[in-house]
Order: sequence, then structure tokens, then C-alpha cells
Amino acid sequence: MSKIGTSVHPTASIRMMNATPTTRSRSAQNLPGFRKPGRFWLALIPLLLLGGWLALRLTILADLPSVDDLESRLVRPTTRILDRNGRLLYEVLDPNAGKQIDLAADAAPDSRYGLAGIPDACVQATLATEDSRFFWHPGVDPIAIARALWQNWQADGAIVSGASTLTQQLARSLLMEPEERYVQSYDRKLREAVLALQLEQRYSKAQLLRLYLNQTYYGHFAFGLEAAAQNFFAKPAAQLSRAECALLAGLIQYPTGYDPFVDPESAKNRQLTVLRLMTDARFITQAESDQIAAEPLRYRSRLFAIEAPHFVMYIQDQLVRAVGVDRLRDGGLAVRTTLDLGLQRQAAAAVRRRLDQLNCRGQGQKKGATGQVVCDPGEEVARNGAAVVLDAASGEILAMVGSPNYFDESIQGNVNAVLSQRQPGSAIKPLTYAAALDPEWSRQAGVEPLTAASILADLPTAFPGGRGEEMAASNSFGDAGAYRPENYDLRYHGPVTVREALANSYNIPAVAVLQYIGVPTLQRIASAAGIGSFTGQYGLALTLGGGEVSLLDLTAAYGIFPRGGERLETKGILEIGDQKLGTGDMEAPDPRSPIPSPQSPVISPQTAFLITDILSDPIARLPAFGEGSVVELPFPAAAKTGTTTDWRDNWTVGFSSTRLVGVWVGNADNKPMVGVTGIDGAGPIWRDVMLAAHPTPPPAFSRPARIKDVTICAPSGLLPTRECPRLRHEYFIAGTEPTRPDDQFVRVSIDRATNQPANADTPAARISERIYWNLGPEYADWMKSQGIPRLEIGAWGVGNGDSTLSVHNSPSTVQPSLSLSSPTPNSAYALHPGVPLERQRLAVRGYANGGVWYSLRLLVDGEVIAQAENSDAIENWWQLTPGPHRFWLEGEQRVGGATQRTEVTSIVVE
Repeated sequence: MSKIGTSVHPTASIRMMNATPTTRSRSAQNLPGFRKPGRFWLALIPLLLLGGWLALRLTILADLPSVDDLESRLVRPTTRILDRNGRLLYEVLDPNAGKQIDLAADAAPDSRYGLAGIPDACVQATLATEDSRFFWHPGVDPIAIARALWQNWQADGAIVSGASTLTQQLARSLLMEPEERYVQSYDRKLREAVLALQLEQRYSKAQLLRLYLNQTYYGHFAFGLEAAAQNFFAKPAAQLSRAECALLAGLIQYPTGYDPFVDPESAKNRQLTVLRLMTDARFITQAESDQIAAEPLRYRSRLFAIEAPHFVMYIQDQLVRAVGVDRLRDGGLAVRTTLDLGLQRQAAAAVRRRLDQLNCRGQGQKKGATGQVVCDPGEEVARNGAAVVLDAASGEILAMVGSPNYFDESIQGNVNAVLSQRQPGSAIKPLTYAAALDPEWSRQAGVEPLTAASILADLPTAFPGGRGEEMAASNSFGDAGAYRPENYDLRYHGPVTVREALANSYNIPAVAVLQYIGVPTLQRIASAAGIGSFTGQYGLALTLGGGEVSLLDLTAAYGIFPRGGERLETKGILEIGDQKLGTGDMEAPDPRSPIPSPQSPVISPQTAFLITDILSDPIARLPAFGEGSVVELPFPAAAKTGTTTDWRDNWTVGFSSTRLVGVWVGNADNKPMVGVTGIDGAGPIWRDVMLAAHPTPPPAFSRPARIKDVTICAPSGLLPTRECPRLRHEYFIAGTEPTRPDDQFVRVSIDRATNQPANADTPAARISERIYWNLGPEYADWMKSQGIPRLEIGAWGVGNGDSTLSVHNSPSTVQPSLSLSSPTPNSAYALHPGVPLERQRLAVRGYANGGVWYSLRLLVDGEVIAQAENSDAIENWWQLTPGPHRFWLEGEQRVGGATQRTEVTSIVVE
């Protein structure tokens, strides 16, 4: 049995024995007051030491456990993970049963550390990370203790560093009771140190290493290196590579945080830290470290008996937080979770079936009306998908499907896509609109609240400085470059209401609304709803999915809508029964999110109702989704789809009054899915899961107090007049309903002979009345593309507050005017270095409102670039030139008439 102690070099001993007192020593003995210690005091010193030791034994060390109990503590009862109805999901077997390194072996000639079956790299990585002086201390490390004392002294006595060795960690986890293991006190550290010294006397260093590597928790219910090797890499520990050893050693300190199945990037970064520590400890060279870091890590999961594997692995994190790793290691727990195994199986089947259909595989092939296959059987567009179902009242997770197949390596099936951070596309828009509709959030943003009937301009728009720091480019004035979002259908829809914009997921109005309320407002309301990942610097693209969020967090955030504005906290564990101790159910905290729950609702019940009503309105979403879309169910349900601009992620998230369902479809390797949107990728899965989650129809959404039902002029959102062509009902929060009659539709007397407004000299027989939709000049392009006649009412400023009556009674005030529709004011354009300059051009367009004009001219920086006669429109291409530039349109309505011109539009070319 090897023991490590202190010794004195023989030569030093001889020198000490032969040494004679120095002159200074002899002189010191003759100094006045110098006395040799008496024999009584010399005899008292060991008695004092013995008394101190006995005092420690009778107090701090009185009930110290015996190291003889260590091996008996290794046998543990199993822990059982159950669904909400008691059906077994997974049984965590005794880690000693077939997954342990032989503790009896005391010599291994194939290893420098005396450990048969363990690669040296695994030992080195563990030592470098946890206890680099393991072979040089007797169980406690004086150097580490001195360092810890210094750090604790600097922290005003608080214990911020424990200096625990591997042996101390073993003593704490295997010999101390759970209630003592995490006590931050010097008494506990002293007891731990004494136990460590005793362990070192009983076991060799090789045995202690085997004990440590057998008992350490690596995550995913894997206790011990052998179990971890099989769970993470589907191979015995003896076959682990150096890269895999470094990865596993890095998991020890924070298994759930560095879990490669949940966050591969964090796991890789942790591996690099371990390699640096191995280099510092001189186990490997820097060249070897670089070589190991470049080795690929191929994570695999061996096949084992488990139901809902992604959910079970999610629950392990909850258990660690609720009871601690050491209590989990002790075993004997019966964990009743929130999962409904029947619904889980239906959701998993829906994910697999719809992905087969999307990829034209097997029985899932998509068929046309005549039965023919309508997709290419040889092309896989989306290989992965995920779904989650939440109880809207309690936040309980009823189903969690992290991938179509947990055990399929080719799709990285063991990665839980429900927890992965992805860009949500338009699925985040409801939070933007909720902030704009809610009176309190609007007040905080310093703007008036919008209503479901507010008009938004869906037109080509450049938002100055709206791209965000991640995309911004500074122009010559030092301003951020303009952001020009496009709609999914690459069309512009003119004036749209908030209801239409959200229901059809138009991008340009959503960006305008975010600009109205401000990006920080969206970040704050998302955080209040439970999304804690929007912490970076974002531009206006945040409302189109520019930030990242997990499917679980986004689905839970939607909980504020069916819950009347209250935040939903998710929950995975119902109760923890302690079989080992024979106690009843333990409290099962589920601290998933670090964001504290707000004391008041996130949004008002009225705002929650408006968003719910818009997302469940089949009529409002007809233009984008058509009739009978997959999000229409046989019971009241709200839904929102989302597709990222690069086609890498598509989503459908929605809810009834009792359930929330979120679905994601994409590829784990981020390969784009060309042509697959949230409606035809995630949408069909969402429909199937929603139907499975509602065996009986849920109650309808409830309408809160202070909601007004008002008849409005549909195109303008104002009160109806006899000129308004279409009426509808709209909901308003009390106090926000319109009070002004519609003034967009005007009745104008027209001279049929000239097709111009009639004047006092026009014969009555030639006068007829027409109704014009009077929109601002920014709509000129769109109105022309839609074939809508346009009439500009100059002096009266129709559309800006004047009544229809004033216009009708004053036809002589109708004045023609000009509009420059392109370029967009205050835009920034960048020259592309890879495109010939002559091909980098900008369309410049303008219109004459009210009929044909005698002469029109487009000017750039005072120079005419196009001229037209007897025309109502003019257009030309202008080659981009670096620097600031000014554009305008001018012309004369008739020969000899006065020259009129538009306002100047300024742009900059970088």
C-alpha cells in the first residue's frame, strides 16, 4: 500500500547531527534574561496538542463517518422517471452494474497511472482540470489551501474558494450526508480534510482515481467515465480519443451547462479550456493541444430502453437543480413528471409522418388531386423537427419531441431542438404588436397606443439606421445604413390595418411598428414574457426574427395571450418521491428560467384578447393563407407562423384556451430549406399535434371587460360615412375607439369632358360625381400598380383631418401636384466591389397626380436625367455615384403654366 508522507534527506540529517552552535548562538545563551525551556514546559506541549486533538474529536469530528462505509455506499437503488400517470419513461440503473472500472485491480502495466482500461489522456484531462497536484499531496493540498485562504480573506471572510482535491471531493460525495455536503463552513472543510487523509491511508492513488472516475457525474444520468463514454460516444471508455477525454473531463464542473447535446458550442469551448489546462500542466505540448482541438467530435447515443428521451434528459437538469447531483447519485427516487406519454407518442408520430411527407418518403409521400406524387422523392428539404405542448393554465410540459429520432446520428437526433436557440422569423411579431397595442407599454415607449384598425403603410421603405449593429454600415455622414425589409410574397399591399398586417405577417408594417415603439420595448416585453435571450444589440430586424430563442421559451411566451396577459412558467416535475428514505413526496422546484416572474400581468387582458382575436381570425389572414389553411381547426385556435429569411428555420406557434403548441422544422446542420415555409413545413405538424392535444373541444376564448365592438370604415379604420365603400366590425380597448369620421374617401365633381375636377364654368350636364381614395403621395406608386385613380387635394389637405363635406363643397380647391416615388428619402446605398459600376443603377420614378401634364422632368443634383411631354408618369435609371445626392421632379401642367416641383429627396451612396 503506497503512502505519501514527508521525509528528511539523509545528508541533511547528518549535517544537523554534526552541526555545532554558532558564535551567535553561544552568545545568545549568555544574554541577560535568556533561559532554556524547562522540562515541565517541554512535556506540556504534546499534552496541549493531544488535548486540542481530543477537543476536535469530541466536537467538530465527533460524528465523523467511517471510511469503512465507503464501498457499502456505492450500491444504490434505481431512480425511476415516470409520466404524469405513473407510466415508466426511464429507469436510472445502478451505475455499478456493468458500467464501472474494476476497483479491485491495483496494477495495470499498460497505463502509467496503474489504471487498466482508461486512456491516459482521460486521467490527464481530469487531473489538469480538477487536481493537478493529485500525486504530490496526502489528500489535502497545502498550496491550494493557502491560495483559497488568501482569496477568502480578500472576500472579507466569505468562502469563495474551497481548494478541494479529488480525494476531498470523494470524501464529501461518498461519506458525508446530503445536508452537510454543501454547507459553506470551515468546520465542514476540516471534517472533509480529515476524511480525505484517512482515505489516502486506506486506498492507493490509483484506487482513489478509479473511485473518482467511477462516481463522477457527467450528465445525462451518466455516473462514471464508462457510462459517460457509452452515453455520449457509444463506445467503451478504453476506446476514447484524446479529444473525447478532454470533452468529458470538461463536463464534470457543470454537466448540464456544457451538455454537448443541448449546446455543442459551449461544450467545444469548455474542451478547449481543458486542453489549455493540460498544456499548462505539461501533460501535452501546445502542438498536441492544437492537433487534439482539430479532431472532430462525433456524438452518438447508444440504443437503450427509454420513452421520450429528449424530455427525460431535460428532466435530469431539473433534478440536478431540485435535489443536487449527490442526491441524484444516491438513487432511490421516483420522479413523477408532467409528461402525458400518450400525447407524447402522438406528437412524435406527427413529427415523423409530416417530415416523411415533406421529404416525399414512404407512406408519407405528398399526393396530388389525381394521386400522383407532387414532390421529388430524391430530395430531402428538411430532416429535423421538434414540437412541444404546454398546459395553458399550469405551464406543465405535456409533450416534448426534440427530434424525429433521438438515436439517428445523421440528423444529430440526440440534440433537443426544443431547447436549441434558433431565429424565430415572424413568429416573434405578436410581441411587437402587443407592445404597440397595450396602453401601458405604449405609454412607457412615449407613443400613443395603436389599435387593431390603425393604418400602416406596406410600401417600399428604407428605415434609417434600422439594420442594427450586426448589419449596419456607416455612410459618409456617420449614420447607420438604411434597412429595407421585404415581404415574404415580394409584394406591397398599400395601406393595411394592424389586424391585416399581423394576420398576414407582412414584414414592412411590422418593422414600422417596432420603429414606432422602439427596439428596447420589444426586448423588455419579451423578457417579461419569459424570453431571456434577447440581450444583445439589435436593430429593427429583431421583429422579423433577428434574435435567437428556444422553441420552449417562445411557446411559453405565447402563454400571455390565452392567460389574459399573465406570464406562464413552465414546469416539468410534479413530485419527487424518495424511495430510499421512505418519505413522502418532496417539493419539486422547477427553476427553468432565471427571469423572475413579474408581480403584475405582462400585458393587459384587453391587449391579450386583441392579439388572440387577430391570430384566430380566418378572414383577416385570407390574402396570405387562403381558405381552409392548416392553421384552421374545428375549434377556436390562434396561430402564427415564422420563416427566417435564409430558409433555415420555420415555425408555427399557437394556442387554444387550454393548450399551447409550438413546432419547429429545419436541419440540425443549418442547411437551408429552399421553398419551405412555416405554413407548409411546421404548420401541418402543428395542426396534427393541436388535434391530438384536444380530444374534446376546448372552451372559446373569453372576452374581457372594457372591449368595445365598433363599426368602422374598413380601409381607413375611421367612423363610416356614405362615401366609405366597405364597413366591418372591429374590437377596441375602451378609450381607443375612433371618434373622427372617415376622410380618406372623398366625393368630387368631375368634368366628364376633361376628366378633371369641375369648376364654376363647367356645364351641369357634364358634371358627374366620383369617389376617390385620397391617400398621401407616398402611395402613388402602389395606387398606379393597382389601377386605382388618384386625385390630390392640395390646399385642403384631404387625409390630414379635413372633413369630406369640406372637400365636396369646395371643388375649386382641387389642385394638381407631383410625386417622386423613388428613391426613398434618407436612404443609403452601398457600391458592390464585385459588380461593374455601369450595372449598379437606381430607378428614379415620379407621377403627375390628376391627369396628363404638358412637361415632366427628373433632376439629380440640379441636372435633368429624364424628360417627358404629355404624360402622367416619368422614369429613368441613374448610375450610382459615391457621395450625397438630391432628387426631385418638376414640370408644367399646360403650355406656359407655372413650374411646380416636389420636395427634395436626399440619399447617400457609399
